[in-house]
Amino acid sequence: MSLTKEIKRRRTFGIIAHPDAGKTTLTEKLLLFGGAINEAGAVKNNKIKKGATSDFMEIERQRGISVATSVLAFEYEGIKINILDTPGHKDFAEDTFRTLTAVDSVIVVIDVAKGVEEQTEKLVEVCRMRNIPMIVFVNKLDREGRDAFDLLDEIEQKLHLRVTPLSFPIGMGYDFKGIYNVWEKNINLFSGDSRKNIEETIEIEDLNSSELDKLVGEKAAETLREEIELVQEVYPDFDGQEYLDGELQPVFFGSALNNFGVRELLDCFIEIAPTPRPKESNTRLVHPDEKAFSGFVFKIHANMDPKHRDRLAFVKIVSGTFERNSPYLHVRNGKKMKFSSPNAFFAEKKQIVDISYPGDIVGLHDTGNFKIGDTLTEGEEMFYKGIPSFSPEHFKYINNADPMKSKQLEKGVDQLMDEGVAQLFTLELNGRKVIGTVGALQFEVIQYRLEHEYGASCSYENLNVHKACWVEAQDPKSEEFADFKRVKSKFLAKDKRGQLVFFADSAFTLQMTQSKYPNVKLHFVSEFEKTTKKPSKA
Repeated sequence: MSLTKEIKRRRTFGIIAHPDAGKTTLTEKLLLFGGAINEAGAVKNNKIKKGATSDFMEIERQRGISVATSVLAFEYEGIKINILDTPGHKDFAEDTFRTLTAVDSVIVVIDVAKGVEEQTEKLVEVCRMRNIPMIVFVNKLDREGRDAFDLLDEIEQKLHLRVTPLSFPIGMGYDFKGIYNVWEKNINLFSGDSRKNIEETIEIEDLNSSELDKLVGEKAAETLREEIELVQEVYPDFDGQEYLDGELQPVFFGSALNNFGVRELLDCFIEIAPTPRPKESNTRLVHPDEKAFSGFVFKIHANMDPKHRDRLAFVKIVSGTFERNSPYLHVRNGKKMKFSSPNAFFAEKKQIVDISYPGDIVGLHDTGNFKIGDTLTEGEEMFYKGIPSFSPEHFKYINNADPMKSKQLEKGVDQLMDEGVAQLFTLELNGRKVIGTVGALQFEVIQYRLEHEYGASCSYENLNVHKACWVEAQDPKSEEFADFKRVKSKFLAKDKRGQLVFFADSAFTLQMTQSKYPNVKLHFVSEFEKTTKKPSKA
């Protein structure tokens, strides 16, 4: 099959939302339609003992939240779909931001009762900055919630989106009758029984027909006619190009838990969502249909299978074809590498693949060669841009709680930091190790995983740091920089790549330092790229 044909049949997208909006449940139902699983398991639903397929870390099952991005792939109507299910919890936002560098489009899930929540705003902002095409799915319509028009207004105002509803609810909560599919001009009636196969949709060309009254009752039919008329007057018509340019966002309504409105979303998605898109490297724009293979590591996960100490690097293929046992250049190391067992994913199930195409995600077994942001090519010296590491907000000293297990602790910390779970700093003054995270919950996850996956135990000590900043000296030999290093020696550390970092204990200290040493630049973001490259400006 030709490369162009394979590219055309691929859709790679991420699902983003505030915790508990139903993101993982929606992922499960999409897999159900793809025939990838037989029974969907909701994250918190005790009736269904099967945990959600995409939550494979023990701590996720205990807490009922997703803390790692998982990759799932399935076929639907001849289209190969790759889903990246991201953590919603704000403490894992960094993982989500990095995952967004690997998707071509996004589905944003919003809870009908809670509306737009804080984490959704942050994630949508990242998508807007990158012009990633977005589809909005308003979830949990079988519960009492907000009026559809109020919600659409809030989505427009809070998320700064320009929306157009492609489906519309008939009633809500107790009165929820079903969904009118604006895109396909048909009605899907809600039975409230998620175990049943999805009812056949009933085509309704003309909303004024008496057929509608028979189906949903006169009152609901009248309301629907008025609402659809209003939708057509107020909202712009759907335009495929505007959606692809990130300027128009289609909205669907449904209930993922009850398997309702999901098929409409999926059918429309495979028709309108973008195929793999070109990506900017440090030298040029790379197109998916180029013959030469290239891709980048956006995630590393240690111990996908606790029985085997394996580490997987997740690579998004940008161009060409990735073939098993072919030699590829690891650009940062300057070495050629071969991969005898590249994996394709289905949550925790993996299978070895011989060939993968642009848009696909492959897992490469890694013995410590990869870091997040690494680029693989057929020989071209380039690397992909824009996979940042953010300045952490929480800092603790990490201490070894069992001197007999110091090797295990060192290995565990080393591998978990390569995953990007948190950042490791070593103080210049005394060599003490400090862990910095974007969210407080990550410390628990690190402790839990060190114990269960590496047999090492650690304890933490608080450290009062307001911000960690990457230091860039305009003239490393200047007296000003030497003075900065001498005066601030207690607060200087090195990150894992050997870059100098300054720990400021307050916003005031930061301000004073910047005014005292104008030629020493302090950055809040470091690019996960070549160490020789200067960190990007904050």
